[in-house]
Amino acid sequence: MTATLLDEFELGLDAPICLTWELTYACNLACTHCLSSSGRRDPRELTTAECKSLIDEFERMQVFYVNIGGGEPTVRGDFWELVDYATEHHVGVKFSTNGVKITPAIATRLAASDYVDVQISIDGATAEVNDAIRGPGSFATAIRAMENLAAAGMRGFKISVVMTRHNIDQLDDFKAIADRYDAQLRITRLRPAGRGASVWHELHPLPEQQRALYDWLVANGESVLTGDSFFHLGAYGDALPGLNLCGAGRVVCLVDPVGDVYACPFAIHEQFLAGNIRNPGGFETVWRESELFTELRSPQTGGACTKCSSYDACRGGCMAAKFFTGLPLDGPDPECVKGRGEQPLAAVPPGTTPRPSPDHSRVVPVAITRRPDRACDTSPLA
Repeated sequence: MTATLLDEFELGLDAPICLTWELTYACNLACTHCLSSSGRRDPRELTTAECKSLIDEFERMQVFYVNIGGGEPTVRGDFWELVDYATEHHVGVKFSTNGVKITPAIATRLAASDYVDVQISIDGATAEVNDAIRGPGSFATAIRAMENLAAAGMRGFKISVVMTRHNIDQLDDFKAIADRYDAQLRITRLRPAGRGASVWHELHPLPEQQRALYDWLVANGESVLTGDSFFHLGAYGDALPGLNLCGAGRVVCLVDPVGDVYACPFAIHEQFLAGNIRNPGGFETVWRESELFTELRSPQTGGACTKCSSYDACRGGCMAAKFFTGLPLDGPDPECVKGRGEQPLAAVPPGTTPRPSPDHSRVVPVAITRRPDRACDTSPLA
């Protein structure tokens, strides 16, 4: 990436390159690391008409595609209507799902579209590892969805994995699963956000695993997507392919189910709330004029990290990872590969780290061994 293009990204663009849109907090699972603490539907979530108006804005702003998530977005009764509306209005759709709704018929429909991509989430290459994070039956459900997509002739769909200390030794196995279904592997970083804030200290990869991950990405990175998650690992040597800076409010943002716009999909907290699309001016005004985004696009000092020889490679790491572990935003990443995050992390007083908000978790995790019955299709409140 040229320095000129990087400078443009730092100053912010007229429209986000990657916009994450969480359609609902409703979910049939209760993953322990869920970024949005999903489970129960929020009764204030955007209506079908409001969603279509938002898509109209995306089209006017020339947002190329949206990454739709949740919760489990396919449990919304109008999900496919919204997908069709987006593609008809020149907004491509990539949606993330646990696979519960990917039936043979839906798989055939997806395979026929050039403008819709699907991402199946798993967090273990075996049921034992995956289901400990995502719930009993979730691995079988995801594999069944992959089989349906492959049988329908859909090639290149994504298999998305959050890296933890329990699955990082399964990287070759994940790649084998992707190759088996003619899919593409996408791995992302575990962030201490949402429910993940409670398990991050137990799940985030150990230093030696971080090094193993970096070496594996150097060897396999041409065929694996990372969502620009691991730019902090660039301090080991050469920067990894992709955007090696925090794009929050510059090139990425999040729209949540009730229309709140956050600077980053991993930073759902009032400190990173830029506005709401229901307010006058809609999403475009939030993106282009909000005080928060203006501040994020201003020159950043980088703090003490600028004195590090690896700063150009890692740019100080992830804003959300620092914030939710109680570290200053201009300090080192908690997983700094130089070890410079260890001492400040140990000095954070227990119970003082910011809590993600809001929490939509259900009390009891729900195992999935079949599709939800009809009442739960649109309202997992029951």
